[in-house]
Amino acid sequence: MARPREFSEAAVVRAARDQFWDTGFAGTSIIDLTKATGLGKGSLYGAFGDKHQLYLRAFDDYCTEAVSHVEKELFEGPGKAIDRLRAHVVGTTKSVIADKAHRGCLLAKSTAELTSHDPAVAERALKTFVELENLLTACVQEAQRDRDIDPDADARELGGLLLATLRGIEALGKAGVGRRSLLRTAEAALRALPPGHRAR
Repeated sequence: MARPREFSEAAVVRAARDQFWDTGFAGTSIIDLTKATGLGKGSLYGAFGDKHQLYLRAFDDYCTEAVSHVEKELFEGPGKAIDRLRAHVVGTTKSVIADKAHRGCLLAKSTAELTSHDPAVAERALKTFVELENLLTACVQEAQRDRDIDPDADARELGGLLLATLRGIEALGKAGVGRRSLLRTAEAALRALPPGHRAR
């Protein structure tokens, strides 16, 4: 009978994720990971394979959680679709502003560091961006049905605009761009949503 594992796999993945998040894939050694997770090298390899496999597992979990979080904000929050959309854009911007350490998000860091030469990371990152755009587009479509956004506007274009704006705000915030500028950009993107015309 195989000996049961004496650690929480989820907790180990979270610890590894945080280490990768802080120092990047290339900047993280196996020694760093053993210190972060509390597991020996043999246990790490036995449970997760090599460093790259552990990174992919941590990155996949992060992307899944990120998409789930956005979905909840856009479709389970209070108010109408337009209210949830605005709250998401402004709330995300404020979270970037609150990140005083300029840690950024793991998706952005992984995209910048690895997608040019790591097909597995590139594929997962692209899948995540597509999922996020789909969620934003669906929320725009709901607001169009409510006549809060022009029903004749291209919802996919607007979803893509919002995604690009949010990813740009994240990058600018990591670079140290100030609060006022980031909020101004977020508000400009929201103003770019063409208003609907309610029947009298």
